[in-house]
Amino acid sequence: MERYSRQILFAPIGEEGQKALMEKHVLIIGAGALGTANAEMLARAGVGKLTIIDRDYVEWSNLQRQQLYVEDDAENRLPKAIAIKNHLAQINSEVIVQAYVDDVTSSNIENWITGVDVIVDSTDNFETRLLINDVSLKHSIPWIYGGCVGSYGLSFTVIPNQTPCLHCLLKHIPFDGLTCDTVGVISPIVSMVTSHQTTEVLKLLVGDTENLRSKLVSFDLWKNQYSAINMERLKNDACPTCGKDPVYPYLTAEKETKAAVLCGRDTVQIRPTNGNELSFAKIAERVKPIADAFLENPFLMSFTFGEHRIVLFKDGRALVHGTKEIAEAKKLYHRYVG
Repeated sequence: MERYSRQILFAPIGEEGQKALMEKHVLIIGAGALGTANAEMLARAGVGKLTIIDRDYVEWSNLQRQQLYVEDDAENRLPKAIAIKNHLAQINSEVIVQAYVDDVTSSNIENWITGVDVIVDSTDNFETRLLINDVSLKHSIPWIYGGCVGSYGLSFTVIPNQTPCLHCLLKHIPFDGLTCDTVGVISPIVSMVTSHQTTEVLKLLVGDTENLRSKLVSFDLWKNQYSAINMERLKNDACPTCGKDPVYPYLTAEKETKAAVLCGRDTVQIRPTNGNELSFAKIAERVKPIADAFLENPFLMSFTFGEHRIVLFKDGRALVHGTKEIAEAKKLYHRYVG
């Protein structure tokens, strides 16, 4: 226990709390900036088992903010789940790390939750977060929401049968489709968000529910702003996820973004299911300055990044040219459209 001696001296954890941590299982969905930071802190804290799922590989642009990854990972385009497992093994070999290179969907997310005590959101899109939200509420597993872009971040702890869920809060989270690939991000905001997330995980794992944060916290490090908002009144009895008659809509295939490879073409069609008309003006403002080529008319918008061209229609449908891989097409869509 010597390696955890300073943590044991912290009274809210103590020796009994440390023993509890070593018997717990945390699921981390996403191994990007939030995922690597959360995983490292939890491994160093001695959490007994970590399961990490991510569909992507390490790129050079990740190294600015995604701790644990090194230049060799980017050079070899190592899958993030594999790279993070390799590095965590050198940090704490006592922690069991299960790493999966996979895309989390409604058809497989329930396969990952056996024996899980807490789920940590380290994703980059709301479609996956709403999947996490549904599976969490359905199986009564707490989860910690976190997100950041630019210098702005926020976090919220969802406790089944107690707090509002993400579905209840969705209209009150002001991200507006912004992504790190369109407006950038600074690494300190990643540390801020993951510090809030990991602290909540530790409280849950040692059983200190009395000190769980009940408010949604948001902060802009560059503008020196911090707020904590009480969201209790937003809990909705009619919510399809946490209401009186839950149906967990995002665990059904109907709510997933539809993607299909077009026959005879190096193109994937993406069709979101939210039915919301896109604001071309807002997307153009974000994308035009960074695209290799950009075209817009009253009916569609087209922008090119390297070998890929995305043609976007106002109903949200998109054609992603330059790939036949659905996972890659979805990643590009979420990266630039939001």
